[in-house]
Amino acid sequence: MKDLLLITPPFTQLNTPYPATAYIKGFLNTKNISSYQIDLGIEVILELFSKDGIRRIFEKAIDFKKTSENSQRIFALRDEYIKTIDQVVLFLQNRNPTLARQICSMNFLPEASRFNQLDDMEFAFGNMGLQDKAKHLATLYLEDLSDYILEHIDSDFGFSRYAERLGKSANSFDELYLKLNSDQTFIDEITLKILHKKIEMVQPKLVCFSVPFPGNLYSAFRCAKYIKENYPHVKTAMGGGFPNTELREVKDKRVFEFFDFITLDDGELPLELLYENLDKSENLEFKRTFLIENEEVVYKNNSTRSDYKQAQVGTPDYSDLQLDQYISVIEIANPMHSLWSDGRWNKLTMAHGCYWGKCTFCDISLDYIKIYEPISAKILVDRMEELIQTTGETGFHFVDEAAPPALMREVALEILRRNLVVTWWTNIRFEKSFTKDLCFLLKLSGCVAVSGGLEVASDRLLKLIDKGISVEQVAQVTRNFTEAGVMIHAYLMYGYPTQTVQETVDSLEMVRQLFEMGILQSGFWHQFAMTAHSPVGLNPEEFGVTPIKQEILFANNDIDFTDRTGIDHSKFSFGLKKSLFNYMHGINFEIPLQDWFDFKIPKTTIHPDYIHDCLLEEDNFVFKSNSKIIFLSKNVIAENYIKTKKQNSWAYTRITFHLKTNVVAIELEQEKAEWLIKVFSENPVDSSKKITLQQLKIQFEENFEDFELFWFSKPIQKLKDNGVILSL
Repeated sequence: MKDLLLITPPFTQLNTPYPATAYIKGFLNTKNISSYQIDLGIEVILELFSKDGIRRIFEKAIDFKKTSENSQRIFALRDEYIKTIDQVVLFLQNRNPTLARQICSMNFLPEASRFNQLDDMEFAFGNMGLQDKAKHLATLYLEDLSDYILEHIDSDFGFSRYAERLGKSANSFDELYLKLNSDQTFIDEITLKILHKKIEMVQPKLVCFSVPFPGNLYSAFRCAKYIKENYPHVKTAMGGGFPNTELREVKDKRVFEFFDFITLDDGELPLELLYENLDKSENLEFKRTFLIENEEVVYKNNSTRSDYKQAQVGTPDYSDLQLDQYISVIEIANPMHSLWSDGRWNKLTMAHGCYWGKCTFCDISLDYIKIYEPISAKILVDRMEELIQTTGETGFHFVDEAAPPALMREVALEILRRNLVVTWWTNIRFEKSFTKDLCFLLKLSGCVAVSGGLEVASDRLLKLIDKGISVEQVAQVTRNFTEAGVMIHAYLMYGYPTQTVQETVDSLEMVRQLFEMGILQSGFWHQFAMTAHSPVGLNPEEFGVTPIKQEILFANNDIDFTDRTGIDHSKFSFGLKKSLFNYMHGINFEIPLQDWFDFKIPKTTIHPDYIHDCLLEEDNFVFKSNSKIIFLSKNVIAENYIKTKKQNSWAYTRITFHLKTNVVAIELEQEKAEWLIKVFSENPVDSSKKITLQQLKIQFEENFEDFELFWFSKPIQKLKDNGVILSL
């Protein structure tokens, strides 16, 4: 028996649990509040995509005269799907790796329309590993079954979302309420059967639903309805990303037929108070909580207690979740895209909120962005080590709005100091502080990828967005990460207020050049959406847009609007995405931009060498006295020699550094070589204190003259270029 049951309703990711309940459970542990968590999504998927689940799907008769050819083929091959499904799922759970050979033989899996794209597979995957190729084929197999389910079983089904349209911009609760009061779907039946078992096992006093996205909303309400009808003594609460952004103005009383409470923003203190209220009938305290009082929806925020600092919320706790049951899929042949769907990641946050907090399209008025609070590197890496112990996984996804570069540096140094082997990735801003040396350090600590918002690749619009970056700066930062061996994914935007057709075309040309130069590996275009809590949504007239007014009784986030330019930006969608697909595969850079569109566009005004010229470097002999100097190599071999020339002889030392992938050797005067070797030995990378360039200069000039001449000499430059010495 537990006090709280924490639920992520269907569906989020297949490969790793959404972290919200793990965060909350970790906090509740610090308060000795007992809890149990479930990811209903993965449990429903595993029941659906099982021999019994697929058999039940095919038991439903179909009208061959009205069904698609694709569904006819899948139905005809139903015995093959029933026969293979369990083994394929085991393979995607990394529990049956030998099946890869059968899958890749191309005569094991039944194939329907999703396999039509296979002509491109050899090109797209090249000589990639057998396991990844098999994962891609198995993913197509599951997507064929998903297409069949959509057509014949449940038109709202999706692997990472369910009935999403009901949650998107649902200003009125009517449509969702109608569906909740109609017959249960096939997916509902599976969901509620699992929910029943969990409630009987846990016997909670309070069931808390974390609803991160519109695609989780319907299932959360359906589950809450089941609890109210069958366990009326159990209280229900909803929190998470969707209510935090969409339900800040909820007024419809019918919502509270399903939920007793809706909490906003950070959930730790609101949930602690709800738990404390369970055994009280008066003097009830609430934090940012909607409830029904005297037949009216009221917002209660009467607690004087402060929210918890990030250092106080504990380490996320993934216990209870079936971590070995998650499914790794590869939808498209892009190594960066696969990070989202392939492999299990422990999710952590470096800092609460966003340190920039100015982008005009972003919800910067809300606490989850507005309140910036970083965690110390030591606490973060403590949490990483704790999670490695409890989950057995060494992969980490830092889910920050934008990870702060200075904190990323300290985390990387702490990882190296502790000699940990971890793999991690995160979201960033393309800051100029991401120098070559910092990018190399991040790579050494285990960073494999970063994603960041380039948004509109136009300096005018980046200024209007208040992004604080330029296209030139983005090019230089992406080059620095690429040269360090870190993959980069760019979020791209079109249709920003006042954006002209010319700017859209020029933005595409910038993106084309970034890919052609090889400094961007992945990207995704999305059309601008105006949200209620962004500067554009709060002050639309300043940005040349006019909102279309609607009465808000339920959800309010995405706002329909008209742009004074009158441009239909949606017509660019197909061409932008098709060109990007080609660029990500390294082809068709020479095709004119016009060829991606079936309507006339203007020629780009961007010079064909614009990005190339952004990357031309000038020698930068700047002495930054407060830079921290990192000496990375421990494997130093010194050999002394005597050099003779025209009867003159002098001693010199050849110093060889054995790096992981190469050998770097330099020659120095013997005394300076001895000094440098001593500096390396006295300042190991796992030292807690880092020497500054000014301190190094003082030490050097106790013995020699002109440190700058030494520091910018060819031998030392060679060590810097090869990552033996980093300046941060």
